[in-house]
Amino acid sequence: MPWFRKPKNRKSEPVPVEERRVKTENVFVKCEECDAPLYKRDLEESLQVCPHCNYHFRLDAPSRLSMLFNDGEYEELDAEVISIDPLEFTDTKPYTERLETAKRVSGMPEAIICGRGKVGDHTVFAGAMEMLFIGGSMGSAVGEKITRLIERAIRENAAVITFAASGGARMQEGALSLMQMAKISAALAQLDEARLPFISVLTDPTTGGVTASFAMLGDVIIAEPKALIGFAGPRVIEQTIRQKLPKDFQRSEFLLEHGQLDAIIDRREMRAHIIKLLDFMMNPDIQREPEPDEAQRARAV
Repeated sequence: MPWFRKPKNRKSEPVPVEERRVKTENVFVKCEECDAPLYKRDLEESLQVCPHCNYHFRLDAPSRLSMLFNDGEYEELDAEVISIDPLEFTDTKPYTERLETAKRVSGMPEAIICGRGKVGDHTVFAGAMEMLFIGGSMGSAVGEKITRLIERAIRENAAVITFAASGGARMQEGALSLMQMAKISAALAQLDEARLPFISVLTDPTTGGVTASFAMLGDVIIAEPKALIGFAGPRVIEQTIRQKLPKDFQRSEFLLEHGQLDAIIDRREMRAHIIKLLDFMMNPDIQREPEPDEAQRARAV
């Protein structure tokens, strides 16, 4: 006679499907390149870079500044400068509604965060763009914040670093957004006259009016691996020129090969590389030759 006997009339409730599955949300992330499961905490420690295939996940703007500055500490600048709706623009929804949604989704008041802090031994003014805020688009507030950043750097004799991540100019602001391209470029010309360095870091993606203006004006232009960099999309270009374009022609590796970039740097090595650049470019012992005046240019011709 068995010691234990299961009653025949006993009924057990089936376990719900949700409870049978192992819950991995907010624990594991699947790499978009190699499909490897990644422990989220390990991914954060590697600055959102896959340890298996070196795929660079997109990084939020505050994390980029924390990654750059010593101990992740910096003073945020011009946080009060935000976009308004001067044109009272409406497409499928009012622009004001889009702004509120962008603030809620990104957790930021604008598509860029600017800060002042130390990088190595150097005071640096840096700005990082946020793709989750209306595609990182450049409106009048973004242009104003970058311009103020450059002007502050000139006053304090410091370097400027930007991390570009953008879909281009913000069309909801019309010509006001396009004007920011010239506005920032003019400020960078003043930075150049002051003989102060501008390091431009291009991340995935950097396109449109941002590429056509300040992102490609750096004294040193660096990109992350496999970053999408261009002006218009490949289909638009192919339809315009009626030619087939090379594969991956808008990726950072192609641009480096064709002389459009100075270097491609792994995100985990970016800070160390930037410090080396600053040590050289901000060295007071290096004699910087003044720009030739008009008379000298005329004689050279």
